[in-house]
Amino acid sequence: MGMAGHLRSNLNLVNRLIRAGSLSPHAHRSTLNQTLLCPELSKNYSTASPKKEQKVKVPLALFGGTGNYASALYLAAVKSNTLDKVESELLGLVEAMKKSPTFSQFTKDLTVPSKTRVKAITEICDQAKFSESTKNFLVLLAENGRLRNIESIAKRFMELTMAHKGEVKAVVTTVIPLPPQEEKELKETLQEILGQGKQVKLEQKIDPSILGGLVVEFGQKVFDLSIKTRARQMERFLREPIDGGAL
Repeated sequence: MGMAGHLRSNLNLVNRLIRAGSLSPHAHRSTLNQTLLCPELSKNYSTASPKKEQKVKVPLALFGGTGNYASALYLAAVKSNTLDKVESELLGLVEAMKKSPTFSQFTKDLTVPSKTRVKAITEICDQAKFSESTKNFLVLLAENGRLRNIESIAKRFMELTMAHKGEVKAVVTTVIPLPPQEEKELKETLQEILGQGKQVKLEQKIDPSILGGLVVEFGQKVFDLSIKTRARQMERFLREPIDGGAL
């Protein structure tokens, strides 16, 4: 039986564990109120007049500086009906940073004057024909010396867009890539676990250190069937003292 088939055979057990909450999901967090965003964001990053402002809420509460910036961009993109475009532009910019050491260094160099950063980012946005939401946001980051956080902000922004689309990222870690059929079976299994209203977005990760088996992370849950974990459990069992009276 393949790895994905083995996971499917344990579907009822997994469902019971999930319902019982024994896979340790994080505590539910209330929706982030827009007034809790960074002061610099609420002060400088406005996209609509108060009278006509569209009521929009983030689908997922994010915290910390990068979470606040990502939430602000999400709200602006939804209000301007450019969410998909902004997502594409932001991811494209991150890829450009990875391919250009010079550009990457520029975003991280805090010795570059604010005016220089703003001018450069404005020119880049104009040449790339970025949407106003993306352009305004990047200019804000340039002004506040936060360009170095673009990649982290993009990751948090992706969490919001996935939640908006009803997508749940599932990461399966194996020693070697899953064959197409087993990948399909695993995705179907996870879809059954999540139920209707959610769509699984499967990502494969290779990690020889788990020795074999697989580890599946989806939502905020982890299902560990790796040989490494089983070996550790066996080791702990063998190290336990033997109760002679029980023999």
